[in-house]
Amino acid sequence: MNAGFGGRLSARFGERAEATESYGDITIDVAPADWLELVTFARDDLGYAYFDWLTGVDDPPEAFLVVAHVYHPPAGERLLLRTRVPREHPHLPTVVGVYRGANWHERETYEMFGVIFDGHPNLVPLLLPDGFEGHPLRKEFVLAARVAKPWPGAKEPGESGHGAPSRRKTLPPGVPADWGPPDA
Repeated sequence: MNAGFGGRLSARFGERAEATESYGDITIDVAPADWLELVTFARDDLGYAYFDWLTGVDDPPEAFLVVAHVYHPPAGERLLLRTRVPREHPHLPTVVGVYRGANWHERETYEMFGVIFDGHPNLVPLLLPDGFEGHPLRKEFVLAARVAKPWPGAKEPGESGHGAPSRRKTLPPGVPADWGPPDA
C-alpha cells in the first residue's frame, strides 16, 4: 500500500478505517455509519471512478458483510470496500447516489441476504419469483431441492446402487436433521 494512499485514508478516517493488503489488493473496513463516506471518498478523493460490483457475505452468527469492489482505471488498481452490518438490524445507506451501477447489486443483496439499503430508489425483488419467502444466500436457508432429490456431492460406498453396502447415510449440507425421508 503506497504511503500517500494510507496517509489520505488516515487523515480522513483516523482509527475508524482499517486498511489491509492481501495478494496485492487493498481492503478497507469501516463501520456501517462510515460506509457512505468511505464509498464517496474512494470515488472523489482516491480516484476509484469505476464501480465493479457489490454483494453480501453471510457471517454467522451475528453479522453480514457488505463488500464493494471499485477500480481506478488510470492506475489499473482495484480496491475492496467492506462493512459489517448486524444480523438483527441489517441496514446500510444506499450508495446509488455515488455509483449508479450499485442499484442492481443492492437490490440483489437485499433479496438474497435481507440487507436493507436505506434511501435506495427502488428496493424491490429482482430475481426471485413473486411470493418467494426468505433469503436464499443466508447460511440458515434450507434448500428444499437438496431433500427432494439425491445429493450428488458425496459418493459413499453403496450410494451408487451397486457395490459395497452403504455406511451411514447423511443429509447434504444445509439440510436440517428432521427433513427428508426417515431413513436419511
